[in-house]
Amino acid sequence: MKQTTASLLFASALSLPLCALATESILFIGNSFTYGAHSSAQYHRAQTVTDLNLEGNGGLAALFKSFTQQAGLSYDVFLETHGGIGLDWHLNNKETVLTQRPWDTVVMHGYSTLDALHPKDPTKLIQTSAQMAQLLASKNPNVSIHLMSTWSRADQTYRPKGAWYGSPIEKMGQDIRVAYNLALKNSPLIKDVIPVGEAFNQAIQKGIADPNPYDGIEAGKINLWTYDHYHASSHGYYLEALVVFGAITHKDPRSLGANECSGYELGFSQEEVMSLQQVAFEQVTDAFQVTANPLIFDLKVRPQRCQLN
Repeated sequence: MKQTTASLLFASALSLPLCALATESILFIGNSFTYGAHSSAQYHRAQTVTDLNLEGNGGLAALFKSFTQQAGLSYDVFLETHGGIGLDWHLNNKETVLTQRPWDTVVMHGYSTLDALHPKDPTKLIQTSAQMAQLLASKNPNVSIHLMSTWSRADQTYRPKGAWYGSPIEKMGQDIRVAYNLALKNSPLIKDVIPVGEAFNQAIQKGIADPNPYDGIEAGKINLWTYDHYHASSHGYYLEALVVFGAITHKDPRSLGANECSGYELGFSQEEVMSLQQVAFEQVTDAFQVTANPLIFDLKVRPQRCQLN
């Protein structure tokens, strides 16, 4: 019996691996906080993701890819980033790049102080996040758009010229989250806010991370910032990626285990990995309906080799 073109295509689809049929695209739009500036995370596993600006960055996108691979999930991961800018720059300069295909999921954020010229003012974030959501939805009305609320900057808190000078270190992250909530409320196309800055605050409050890098890092604590006390350290970007992983996939970050490959490759101890996974889990468990599923592991065993796909 002669087969139709449609039946042949259907038969071909059935012969493909399940992951080939289920692959979802995710795009990260941001700046140096996305591509992992000034840390070893910037180029970590960069070849596993697609940098739409051809700058060879990995950062958050590559860490997310690594986590999803280890969790048995299939994502095509892309990033469109540029240092020192907000969402207005992407809208003005990268519309063609951003609309080259319909994205399934997008994670995006603005400038770290909300507005480079007017710190603390949420107006630009509110306006540009709505405009960006409209642009993305024009290619895929069903795109799942997430804002990512960023962290407190130590340089903005502990130095006299900082916009949050004299406030507790947690205050900037809290204010940034309030602004992102306003942006969420302003656009029905945006699904939620991923609480990365609050995870940083929680790591400090739990005694896992040191609150002030200017007076030295207390023994046994993590420095969430890199040398400029502005961008994140590799540990900070790792925490960022764990929170995003939990929020997007609804998987328990602790399910990656103490021997998680990227943490191992970046030189973290098992204790550091477990602590950061715990913080991320606590941050996403309720708001993103993440079911507890920690991996039971043997701390004496370290991975001999992590596969790179």
